[in-house]
Amino acid sequence: MWGNDMSSDFARIILCTLPEARAVAMGDKDYSSLYGVVSFYPAGKGTLITAEVNGLPQTQTNIYAMHIHQGSSCTGNEQDPFADTGGHYNPGNLPHPEHLGDLPPLFGNGGFAYYSFYTEKFRPSDVIGRTVVIHHQPDDFKTQPSGDSGRKIGCGVIKKV
Repeated sequence: MWGNDMSSDFARIILCTLPEARAVAMGDKDYSSLYGVVSFYPAGKGTLITAEVNGLPQTQTNIYAMHIHQGSSCTGNEQDPFADTGGHYNPGNLPHPEHLGDLPPLFGNGGFAYYSFYTEKFRPSDVIGRTVVIHHQPDDFKTQPSGDSGRKIGCGVIKKV
């Protein structure tokens, strides 16, 4: 399946196969219109991830951090509606931004963002039961332990498809 033109292999994966895992992300009470689907496809030695998110708030940069967190629930408390997501998924105890759960940012366009990228950091089966979290600010890729990415505004549990 992995030929010389990997991009055509990725397109074929997205168009012709079901993902192994998927998270449906919903916003908290302040961002109730936020809705997104993040899909995880096995590909080569890693994972092809697609994300499509609507209802992102307008911010100064319109760039939003998105991470995989170690927790298995999108519940929390009044101060942090998604507190139970815990920290970034980081089984190797690596510094930020080398956590397995560190993902590229979402770039909002009128409240909408889409991306597709490939990583060999993990396989889809490694993250089933974890959470995908969307943050209000961009990740600075240096502040420990989480990139100073602001409050959590959206969350979804990664489930086997």
